[in-house]
Amino acid sequence: MELRAETLTEEELATITGYLIPSKQIQWLAKNQWEFVLTGARRPVVGKVYARLKLAGVRPSAVNAVTETWSLDLANVS
Repeated sequence: MELRAETLTEEELATITGYLIPSKQIQWLAKNQWEFVLTGARRPVVGKVYARLKLAGVRPSAVNAVTETWSLDLANVS
């Protein structure tokens, strides 16, 4: 799994926060109660699934961030 496919790009993060400077992005994320991690270069990293949930107004949690498993039940099909 490629990490870039799972995290926001620098451009996406700048669009959401309105800032290009990482320290300002960190301030915005913290102020708006977004979960993030920092790289060794002190750049914020935000997951795409998390960002989609936040932008949709859903409070991300372990329950709603994981795809529910299901199985096809054809017992009632004739």
